This record gives sequence, structure tokens and C-alpha cells, in this order.
Amino acid sequence: MFLQNALDFLPILLKGAVVTVQVTAGSFLLSSVVGLVFALMMVSKVRAIALFAIGVVNVIRGLPIIVQLFYIYFVLPDFGIQLTAFQAGVIGLGIAYSAYQAENFRAGIQAIQQGQVEAAESLGMRGAMVMRRVVLPQAFRIALPPYGNTLVMMLKDSSLVSTITVAEMTRAGQLIASSTFENMTVYTLVALLYLALSLPLGYGLRRLEARIGKRGKA
Repeated sequence: MFLQNALDFLPILLKGAVVTVQVTAGSFLLSSVVGLVFALMMVSKVRAIALFAIGVVNVIRGLPIIVQLFYIYFVLPDFGIQLTAFQAGVIGLGIAYSAYQAENFRAGIQAIQQGQVEAAESLGMRGAMVMRRVVLPQAFRIALPPYGNTLVMMLKDSSLVSTITVAEMTRAGQLIASSTFENMTVYTLVALLYLALSLPLGYGLRRLEARIGKRGKA
């Protein structure tokens, strides 16, 4: 019975899994870009810019992701900003995780020894060039482990976008379970599919960390 139901439900859940991957990829890209901008602002020598960025990051981290999703999807239309559920899910999850990405990048940037910056400046590099050629490449290598962990966490938290009707894997499971009452079969399959996505991803990230770590020591 379980096997037959699984074969019936799996095609629908796999379609949801594709949406899950799309949401995760879009949100991860957005969070990385916004997080990097926040991180650069947080380490700025201009105190007002740094304080502003720190304040925004703390506010984002202090709000539950689901509240941010609800605000973007249900409240922004009151201001004339209409988004599809998918767009709201990607933006909401991306903004929510940008705060964590900002902390990852900030920690990596601040871990670079000041002597390296001074050495680069003595060679005639200035400002943005020092950051781009000296600081950021090393900072990314330092930030890679938490950066990768954030991606895995985002994959799992993508299930939250089901609350605003995005047809990802969890939402597909909910719809199947509500119509068939085969709760055990459905949610067992959903759990297995999340594992099938997250475990190889985690393994690949660890391999990448090891490879980059060896290059850094070479």
C-alpha cells in the first residue's frame, strides 16, 4: 500500500521539489548580494553608514521569517506593490537570510589582518581595489563554511513559503494529504526528498571547503 501510494504521489512531489530548488536558488542569490552590501556597510569607516546597516540587520534578524513573508505578500499590495506568491517567497526568504549572510561576510572581512591591507596600500592600491583584490577573496574563503551552512538551512526553510501558497514540496504534500488522508506516506516522502536534496548538497559543500582550503595553504 505504501509503495503504491508513493508511486502515485511522487510525480506531484517531484514537481514541488523543482519549485523548492528554484526558491532556494533565487533566495540564496538575493541574500548573498544584499548580505554582501550590508557587510560592506557594517565595516565602513563612516560611522553613520555602519550604524544604519547594523540596525537594519538586527531588525531583520529579530523578525520571524514567516512574518516577513506575510508582510511582503499580504501587506505590500496595500501600497500598490503586487507580487506573485513565488516572487514574494524568493524576496522574503532572501531578505530574511541576507542578515545572516551579512554576518558571515562581516566576520570574514574583519578576520583579515590589517597588515595585509597596509601592504596592499603601500603598493598603490586604494579603497575598492584593496577590498576587491585582497580582502574579499580571503574573506570568502574564511566565510565559506557558515556560508554553505546557510544554503542548507535555506533549503529547509524554503518550506515556509508554503504558507503564502507557493507550490513547493511542502505545499504539494499538504494538498495531497488533505485530499487523500495518507499523512504518513505523504510526509515520509516529503522528508525523504528533503534529505535527498540536503545531504548531497552538504557533502558537496564540504568537498568544496576542503578543496579551497588546500588551495589557500598552497
